[in-house]
Amino acid sequence: MDCVRSLHASASSSSSCSQLLRHKGFGFLHNQLECHRSVAALGNKRSFRSLHHKSNSLRILCGVGVSPPQSIEEEKETKMKSKSKDGHGKVWLNIRLDHQVEFGESIAVLGSSKELGSWKKKVPLNWTESGWVCQLEFKGDEAIEYKFVTVRADKSMLWESGDNRVLKLPSGGSFGMVCHWNAIGENVDLFPLDKEDGVELKGSSVAETASTPEVGTSPFVGQWKGNAISFMRSNEHRDRESGRNWDTSGLEGLSLKLVEGDQNARNWWRKLEVVRDILLESSQSEERLSALINSSIYLKWINTGQIPCFEDGGHHRPNRHAEISRVIFRELERISCRKDTSPQEVLVIRKIHPCLPSFKAEFTASVPLTRIRDIAHRNDIPHDLKQEIKHTIQNKLHRNAGPEDLIATEAMLARITKNPGQYSEAFVEQFKIFHHELKDFFNAGSLAEQLESIKESIDDKGRSALTLFLECKKGLDASAESSKVMGSDLLFKTMQSLSALRDIISKSLESGLRNDASDAAIAMRQKRRLCEIGLEDYSFILLSRFANELEAMGGAHWLAQNVKSKDVSSWNDPLGALIVGVHQLRLSGWKPEECAAIENELLAWKTRGLSETEASEDGKTIWGLRHKATLDRARRLTEEYSEALLQIFPQNVQVLGKTFGIPENSVRTYAEAEIRAGVIFQVSKLCTLLLKAVRTTIGSQGWDVIVPGTAMGTLVQVERIVPGSIPSSLEGPVVLVVNKADGDEEVTAAGSNIVGVVLLQELPHLSHLGVRARQEKVVFVTCEDDDKVADIQKHKGKYVRLEASSSSVDMHPSSENSNGNVAVKNLSGVVAPKVESRGTLDSSWSAAKTSESNQWVSAGGVLLLADAKAHNSGAKAAACGSLASLAAASDKVFSDQGVPASFNVPAGAVIPFGSMELALEQRKSMESFRFLIDKIETLKLESGELDKVCGQLQELISSLQPSKDIIDRIAKIFPGNSRLIVRSSANVEDLAGMSAAGLYDSIPNVSLSNPTVFASSICRVWASLYTRRAVLSRRIAGVPQKDATMAILVQEMLSPDLSFVLHTVSPTDQDHNLVEAEIASGLGETLASGTRGTPWRISSGKFDGNVRTLAFANFSEELLGAGPADGEVIHLTVDYSKKPLTVDPVFRRQLGQRLGAVGFFLEQKFCSPQDVEGCVVGKDIFIVQTRPQPL
Repeated sequence: MDCVRSLHASASSSSSCSQLLRHKGFGFLHNQLECHRSVAALGNKRSFRSLHHKSNSLRILCGVGVSPPQSIEEEKETKMKSKSKDGHGKVWLNIRLDHQVEFGESIAVLGSSKELGSWKKKVPLNWTESGWVCQLEFKGDEAIEYKFVTVRADKSMLWESGDNRVLKLPSGGSFGMVCHWNAIGENVDLFPLDKEDGVELKGSSVAETASTPEVGTSPFVGQWKGNAISFMRSNEHRDRESGRNWDTSGLEGLSLKLVEGDQNARNWWRKLEVVRDILLESSQSEERLSALINSSIYLKWINTGQIPCFEDGGHHRPNRHAEISRVIFRELERISCRKDTSPQEVLVIRKIHPCLPSFKAEFTASVPLTRIRDIAHRNDIPHDLKQEIKHTIQNKLHRNAGPEDLIATEAMLARITKNPGQYSEAFVEQFKIFHHELKDFFNAGSLAEQLESIKESIDDKGRSALTLFLECKKGLDASAESSKVMGSDLLFKTMQSLSALRDIISKSLESGLRNDASDAAIAMRQKRRLCEIGLEDYSFILLSRFANELEAMGGAHWLAQNVKSKDVSSWNDPLGALIVGVHQLRLSGWKPEECAAIENELLAWKTRGLSETEASEDGKTIWGLRHKATLDRARRLTEEYSEALLQIFPQNVQVLGKTFGIPENSVRTYAEAEIRAGVIFQVSKLCTLLLKAVRTTIGSQGWDVIVPGTAMGTLVQVERIVPGSIPSSLEGPVVLVVNKADGDEEVTAAGSNIVGVVLLQELPHLSHLGVRARQEKVVFVTCEDDDKVADIQKHKGKYVRLEASSSSVDMHPSSENSNGNVAVKNLSGVVAPKVESRGTLDSSWSAAKTSESNQWVSAGGVLLLADAKAHNSGAKAAACGSLASLAAASDKVFSDQGVPASFNVPAGAVIPFGSMELALEQRKSMESFRFLIDKIETLKLESGELDKVCGQLQELISSLQPSKDIIDRIAKIFPGNSRLIVRSSANVEDLAGMSAAGLYDSIPNVSLSNPTVFASSICRVWASLYTRRAVLSRRIAGVPQKDATMAILVQEMLSPDLSFVLHTVSPTDQDHNLVEAEIASGLGETLASGTRGTPWRISSGKFDGNVRTLAFANFSEELLGAGPADGEVIHLTVDYSKKPLTVDPVFRRQLGQRLGAVGFFLEQKFCSPQDVEGCVVGKDIFIVQTRPQPL
């Protein structure tokens, strides 16, 4: 195939703008580097049509290494460009630095000439597996000085040591050079490059290698890293074997089994048997993913020659390989069609398919590939050549076929076609046919060849789509070869025809493989599968070309300027390209429902266009916010893909690489190469570029302020906010840079000296984490802009000042206070030194003692909601009781604009304080409980004992059984078929100084019709009082563990269309005139937790009723309490193009005004700013909770 899965760097070699992969947690973003490009015929900058960008595609001289494997299309494009580079007085120089860097770093070059940046502007090199490369044009007869630099993720640079390198350029021509890091004094030879130069095999003794277009070289040449190919005139194969060693130290499980199998498998078919056995034996076990991963890595290294194949003295024709391949293929297809197959398994399976040989009928025949035998016995070729063909190819192929045979065949073909007329035309023609057959056996044919092989097996619609795509592809390739302006019309037509064809082929593969399928049907299915994968690979090239064109037009700046002029027609093609890219991911099986939703949204926004206004809001701002939400969602999809790859490959590659003796560079760059070589890379690039343009449009700098203020401290980067993440040796205030958050963390639980947080992902402002940070007076911002993140990371380990307000965020180095503490300033300007306990608790937490609360248990065990008071049921339940009485009066209250403040409250009951203790006494476990409570008061986190004792406490309480009286009383309050939610109401939550938002559990979707699940839910909520987070939170607040107690609030569970959180004072700028709402589709858990994504964010004026949209939602899923009442919820993918709150500005304004009226009413009734939770069911608003808002 043109783009067989290889460790190539097409993204780099076909792109004029290098992109740096940055590891963010397990995700990746692209840092735009400075570009060195040659742009021709830019066309009309007001239109995206008829433009052409001459990409700096490279052709690397490989006399000292392996060429970066390029697609056939890229090689053709490179060669055609090199033909025009014969000008006099100019030197075209292909530079390659044979060096690899850490993941996320890159290489650049600086020098004395203008082309090398005049020592001021670095010129980025493009990444390939064999090194870093670039192509530059110089004036002839010049002497230049230069040095390479490593560009770190934070954009700092590490220079080569020693004196500058010096190079004297010739008067003209095209040359290649290979350098090595820090080898300043090395002699660098310039290798002449001319238009006839081909790709040389690594270390090959065959000097004449070429790849003319008519020969159709397979990608194996580009990928090959195995032993050199030399032609033999006798059977010397076994004499050429090198000794192999396997380092099995530390190996276990499937990895050990694979290696032990390889030790006994010298040749290719036996290695295929090892893979077959591992996959079949693991197909029904939990080790299935591990088996797939190990097999994928193993087969990749076999096909690239890094794990060599040898003869073993046996005699097995290629039909043996074909039969084994068919078994493996069937198993892979069976796994792919299972309902329990994970996206990760689908991803890995797609990497195995191209490594398997074909099992078409001609290859399963008893004597396959016989043409080479006839060729080796021809009388019209020299005797020595006959002997070389016989012993190097024919005998080897028919005894122990392996990937090296295709390498040898292509080298021979290059040799016999180098000088036309040297050998008879009939001989050359027959050898070309054999070469084509052998490529077919190895499934190494070009994409066009693969597609032609399935043409007769598809219907008329499919054939029409296939023909259209091949015509478009041919036209696109021709325009690239002739250096004509291709225009985006042809490029888009090719993209669309590719998608249409891949849709049809993928549809034919959906039904799965029948158990009684014939061998011919299975073989054809393999061809279709490879065609579908090949189309995905080719879409990578198309999207890469499109990215080049877009950059040439001016990229993000050009797009933003057009929006400023209220012309968004220029966005149609970039959005269309992104839709195509996401669609390819969908067809590849990566989160297809999520991909479909993103496609629908992008298409809807593209069709909707730009309005002057939406309701009373600025149309351009709403246009930008709507696009930002979907583009953030698309980029999140790419980050999740990269996270999956980085979880799948690096550790497994490292283990197997050490065992098989794979070169360190190949091991280190394996996962990065898989990311860079995939469509996901191009989709991520497009998302990054479009997001940059959108941020410019809406005036965003990439920051989002959760808690404003000023903080100073040492900047420390951590993966997550967890206890122990900060070095114990670090004293004084700390500002954290955090890669990821779940949304339920408590900042100061990770360290009481944390004064500021910069989170590198989006987060709802009113999530539990946001609320706690506000209560803890921790300045909290999020940042997802690549450039700003890179700037932040420059300050790691330094003392910095973080200033965050609703209008801007700034971070810069600062000097430490003389007393070693940090000043944390809120918006009112009051300065307060950091203290151990930040909250000011009211005394209500200590009002309920177990002995006092037992009277409520003995009185009946269950309270009606109206009887719930703080001293017997906790502040949360008491507030719900107050809400129930307020709801009756709310429908008589209206805002100044006549908007009703009416709301309802779901029915509820309370299991009061003391119920858990009574259950412990009845179980005779009170003594054990008190013993464990005393222990956790003093246990230290670092020893691990705290976790152990917390686990013991939770296990003890979870095993309790609420009394039968409690269950019976609850049953009398709620109908038997009611769906209920079991919620916490502790004496240490929902207080003015301690909200404890989300700290304790709630169990949704339970019913009294299943009393076992209901009783278990009560115990689970009781047990959540003693999670590690809860215990540490109380420690920080100064609350003794023995004084914490838990009541249970049982409420009717609603089936909301929307859930919301209101803050009756704007949390970002402390504006008392605004009510700010965050809204999510479905149940509110999505909103309150740290689910990746953003909610709808709306502000509403308390007095003027003015509604302003601050953000659109992009959570991937909504939660519904449907299905069996078993304490679980259903997850559904959300398509926001169908959600009224996103697409209907009138609905958005009306809902915003209603929420504003309700929030203002509650603030007045409770006499303080409120943090309110509720939902929308049909046309009704329900309030389920209110607590004092932390300010």
